[in-house]
Amino acid sequence: MQASDPTAKLGKGFALIAWLLLLAVIYLLFDDAIAAKLNPNQQLKSSLNAQGQQQVTLLPNAQGHYVGTLQLNGVDVVFLLDTGATVVAVSTAVAKRTGMQQGQPYQVRTANGVTTAYQSQIHELKLGTIVLKDLPASIVPNLTTTKGSTEILLGMSALKHLEFAQQANQLQLIQRN
Repeated sequence: MQASDPTAKLGKGFALIAWLLLLAVIYLLFDDAIAAKLNPNQQLKSSLNAQGQQQVTLLPNAQGHYVGTLQLNGVDVVFLLDTGATVVAVSTAVAKRTGMQQGQPYQVRTANGVTTAYQSQIHELKLGTIVLKDLPASIVPNLTTTKGSTEILLGMSALKHLEFAQQANQLQLIQRN
């Protein structure tokens, strides 16, 4: 068989396509596994506790942070639970996606230094079956959002309406009645 044999070329082409398909499948499988490690709470676990209160259970991600997916004004966004944030902080992109209006500017101190943020309001925030309405928020233009990372910081303007209980590497958020 010579190198110019058309069947040899065809065989090499099919082998190349098979390898590319195999690599694509492996990528898709590992991409989901990596996403699950970064955000183990993509589907929030909700229940009623013994007192009849709505409760959501969060698992820490691989870095020990509580990251999950919630609904902000009806749109799914990825959050990082941040008790050090005074209000819920969102990026400009998330504000546009969720219909949040940009209000008065003010200065905020972040981990990256002082920056300008804008007052805003969240009409409705859903953490599983926990529903919070009319929450103060800030739009922070330089809050970075990339695939797989957090899109908002779930700060105290939302968290002050909830009770926390941490047990066995899980965090329960309980809606006060």
